[in-house]
Amino acid sequence: MNPSKTPAEILTIAGHEVRISSPDKVVFPEPGLTKLDLVHYYLSVAEGALRGAGGRPMVLKRFPKGIDAEPFFQKRVPENHPDFIDTTTLHYASGTSAEEAVLRDAAGLAWVVNLGCLDLNPHPVRAEDLEHPDELRVDLDPMPGVDWSQIVDTAYVAREVLEDAGLVGWPKTSGSRGLHILVRISPQWSYRDVRLAAETLAREVENRAPGLATARWWKEERGESVFVDFNQNAKDRTVASAYSVRALPDARVSAPLTWDEVRSARPERFTVRTMPGRFADIGDPHAGIDDAVGTLEGLLALADELGPAEKPPRGGDGSGRRQSTMPLLEVARTKTKPEALAALDEWKARHRDVLSALHPADVLIDGMRGSSSLWYRVRVNLQHIPEAERPATGGAHRRLRPLGGQGMAGAPAVAGRIRIFCG
Repeated sequence: MNPSKTPAEILTIAGHEVRISSPDKVVFPEPGLTKLDLVHYYLSVAEGALRGAGGRPMVLKRFPKGIDAEPFFQKRVPENHPDFIDTTTLHYASGTSAEEAVLRDAAGLAWVVNLGCLDLNPHPVRAEDLEHPDELRVDLDPMPGVDWSQIVDTAYVAREVLEDAGLVGWPKTSGSRGLHILVRISPQWSYRDVRLAAETLAREVENRAPGLATARWWKEERGESVFVDFNQNAKDRTVASAYSVRALPDARVSAPLTWDEVRSARPERFTVRTMPGRFADIGDPHAGIDDAVGTLEGLLALADELGPAEKPPRGGDGSGRRQSTMPLLEVARTKTKPEALAALDEWKARHRDVLSALHPADVLIDGMRGSSSLWYRVRVNLQHIPEAERPATGGAHRRLRPLGGQGMAGAPAVAGRIRIFCG
């Protein structure tokens, strides 16, 4: 977002005055969308957006430097927030707490856009009951090499499992490559129970569609499959809610769908430009979601039937860390995704002789979320390369440019620097 000298614009929304600074600041250069355009987008779909995010504590994911720069995650609501922004104090599993924003009306949507938020990231609880989720979230996350038809097939298997458990799933595009299925539940179970129910769902989907879908938590073990990401139901997690704008060049959005639309839908069709017209024509496909509240008893009974999930082996070095069963080579740890991709290209240039043996899912680029920002890890799974031909996995590394003083939670102890490994 480039600095703009355009005077602020004051909008009257839901009886409140909302100040939009730099309204002509271009946020999405490709379609030419400004900050004010994004405000008007959210106002046009406000009923649906608030159905997904309203009344819930929300992490503010802010893009002050534009869509090409990494966002930062702000849990605590700004001290100078207006009176029409409600708040509640959320206690995290880490032992920390934060007073988070709670949106109640369309004025709140405009306010978060003015802060530089694109997508809405609410927790799966209502502000009135922070310990008992009322939403189970099924995140269908495709591995590299997986096409849309495989995601759709997985979604229908997940729908079948939900129906067998007496639950109703409401599908939407994630706004990126995958699909989300939202399930309203009675707020009477703990986060631990909800996560167990989600993991059980994922395991049963894998049982019914082996090779198509996977519940394996460790990325290198998934292959070309759709990961049913049950851990999105952990207490500290949020996902982009319905109608959220995603930070992609075409300004696509997370689009609620009917099940009849899922097979023919394509994520790229739903954008800031196209969604208002769709919403005006057909309304919100998830309009009935709050009337379809279910129980977790079926999934929790299935959890007992399936028994505990298999746990990965632990390393023998005394650290207690999980030991991968795959031959993994870590290529780099970087601050930004472009740097991660550049490091991968550099590694490929050094090892052209083995590239033909790699499968799409063998290249692993992981976005690792720290306390307030992201960093990236690049790994290569050497499982399809004959052992005698595999690049070395050890040792030396060289340093790239400084990180500008920002550390990476969980990154290696090379203070203030990105490192790229020379395996």
